[in-house]
Amino acid sequence: MGYQIVAVSPDLPEKLAATVNRHELTYHLYSDSKMRAARSFGIAFHVDDATVVRYRQYGLDLEGDSGETHHQLPVPAAYVVTEGVIQFAYVNPNYRVRIDSDVLLAAALAALPDPEDDEK
Repeated sequence: MGYQIVAVSPDLPEKLAATVNRHELTYHLYSDSKMRAARSFGIAFHVDDATVVRYRQYGLDLEGDSGETHHQLPVPAAYVVTEGVIQFAYVNPNYRVRIDSDVLLAAALAALPDPEDDEK
């Protein structure tokens, strides 16, 4: 469809490079370890101390992965942007719920310019 796919993660760049190589990702994966972009988009949330401890027990090290002590993560979000304008936004405060791929595909299709507009 001509879109550039970009993903943003709170992990450090070196952690992301390993992820890109391990999973042979073909899209751009950028680090927002300081959570500046997430805060700007209004999708950052603070992880309480008890949850940070529980995450460590599961092998998730927020400080080690981000290199920061802010204990923040982004909620799931997806955007379709054309010509610098957000045409579609999905944000869910429940981190367990991700956007359905069919919904994202429909939004991407709907945001494409109408070829008939070029003929006018």
